[in-house]
Amino acid sequence: MCVSARALIKLDKLELAESRVKTASKLYPDFPKPHEILGQINARKGENEQAVKAFATAITLDPTSPDTHMKLGMALMRLGRIEEASKAIDESKRLNPNRELISKAAEFERDGDIASAEKIYRKILRRDPDNVEALRLLAVVALSKYQYRDAEVLLQRAVDCAPEFIRARADLISVQLERDRFDEGLKNAELLLRFDSQQAESHLLLASAFASAGRHADSIATYEKALDLMPGHSGALTGLGNMLKTVGRHGQAVDAYKACIAANPDYAEAYWSLANLKTFRFADDEVTRMKDLLEKDHLSADSQAQLCNALGLEYESRKEYEKAISFFDRGNKVRRQSESYDPVATEEFNDRSIGVFDSNFISQHSSSGDLDGAPIFIVGLPRSGSTLIEQILASHSQVEGTHELSDLGRLSQSTLQNFNELEQFPDVLRKIEVEKFAEFGKRYISRTRKYRAGKAYFIDKNPNNFVYIGFLKLILPNAKIIDARRHPIDSCLGSYKQLFARGQPFTYDMMELGEYYLQYSRLMNHWHEVLPGFVLEVRYEDVVSNLDIEVRRILNFCNLPWEESCLRFHETDRAVKTASSEQVRQPIYSSSVNLWRNYEKHLDELIEVLQPELQKLPESDRPG
Repeated sequence: MCVSARALIKLDKLELAESRVKTASKLYPDFPKPHEILGQINARKGENEQAVKAFATAITLDPTSPDTHMKLGMALMRLGRIEEASKAIDESKRLNPNRELISKAAEFERDGDIASAEKIYRKILRRDPDNVEALRLLAVVALSKYQYRDAEVLLQRAVDCAPEFIRARADLISVQLERDRFDEGLKNAELLLRFDSQQAESHLLLASAFASAGRHADSIATYEKALDLMPGHSGALTGLGNMLKTVGRHGQAVDAYKACIAANPDYAEAYWSLANLKTFRFADDEVTRMKDLLEKDHLSADSQAQLCNALGLEYESRKEYEKAISFFDRGNKVRRQSESYDPVATEEFNDRSIGVFDSNFISQHSSSGDLDGAPIFIVGLPRSGSTLIEQILASHSQVEGTHELSDLGRLSQSTLQNFNELEQFPDVLRKIEVEKFAEFGKRYISRTRKYRAGKAYFIDKNPNNFVYIGFLKLILPNAKIIDARRHPIDSCLGSYKQLFARGQPFTYDMMELGEYYLQYSRLMNHWHEVLPGFVLEVRYEDVVSNLDIEVRRILNFCNLPWEESCLRFHETDRAVKTASSEQVRQPIYSSSVNLWRNYEKHLDELIEVLQPELQKLPESDRPG
């Protein structure tokens, strides 16, 4: 009966599960397990008083179970009975036969010896496969190695064994959102509130899940609920500000960020969030406060980078470019230390891509993909005008704007399934049966359906997708691809000045940025050579100077009829998640064209690296 009750709990059939365990408790009154499971059901229903009674009964029958003491502690915590909860949790730790091993593993992790920690967690799980703490900690190890799928499997098992294990479920939600599994993350976030409705952090996870799923109004309301529970919470205020910014409520976003600073004067992310609006200007006393904060010893590396970036943007707005670049340099030096980027690996990947996608290979597979023509891909380097092009296209009645989707990259990695671990993308494509390419195309269309609301076309604006253009030709030959270009120095400088939430690790060092640009240009030249007409190149400077002509050119390429609304893109009411969200809500402006000239004397290193590209430009567009 207990086994079937557990299965019913997983299916969310709580009433039937409760009936089974109550029957079991009557048949076997001295058996603790039915009472423990009843407590789990009560907890899942938010009936924490009843859960405490059930767990206490189970402990009376078996006082040696560390898991039951932990569950009792969690239920007491949710009732605000902190002292009793602490005693129950301490007793759980005392009874846990693996506590010394887990402590030792944690020590290894602190020392950076992840491999030794992993061995200990696996040793515990061989003896006790349902040890939820070891499952969670092994998942943390997997995350440190970017093994998100493995981490999700481990965390799912942990919450299956202990549904009220809040920390494991919170980690599971974060992993699912990271993997773009929005439906699953949202379901778990809503479930988390059943166990932990009085903690602001649980509402923050739900708000984040709503945001990831595109449910912006629900996300805003949930952030506000978190603030009701914990006024002044820094994460809730910045999260609320970010969502308000996304939906275009600029003034309210500013208010949220400022409220965060008022409540948490040392919270660097709030200052950076204001600066990242690109339209906000700090007062002199606020600049002084940021500079003073930057010199404090306790500041984390992330906070240092955020403050430096905010100060750089502020001084740029004041046209004090010497000070601006000094702060950009300082912040990027700090950020680069936490980023993993290998320029040799980038060059080797491009070498292999050029080798695989030659004219013969492409012609052999020219009719192998899925014929759906709905996707419009906007690729390029960050900060090169891709959001502007997206906003223009999303202003068309037949086109859906989404955001920077990761589905194509994930799909490319799925091509390695059923091959040995030494295989690499794109080399593996030479070994895949031709009919598989249409299947990959269909999978992309299926995976991205959740971002759409019924329009004929949709935009995937992930700039990094330029590396997959050959793959796209094989799987979706009717897709449209637009390459957003900008003056090479402005393109690199724009990235250098942007502190990205994640990804783009090549943007924090001038040399690496320049080398990456050369690799990008090299690969794009190859695509144009072997796939003539498949990619439309759109230059930011041309859009700014000849908006009407360029909009017509873009629409013609996408086989879209002319619509005047595309010229009035700044009037389009839609959520925009990128760093340019405020800028694309303004009419076209030219202040970002040739911005690099204000910094020219500080860019010698970058200019030297970019010489092969700069020599292709008219003399008037070159440095010097």
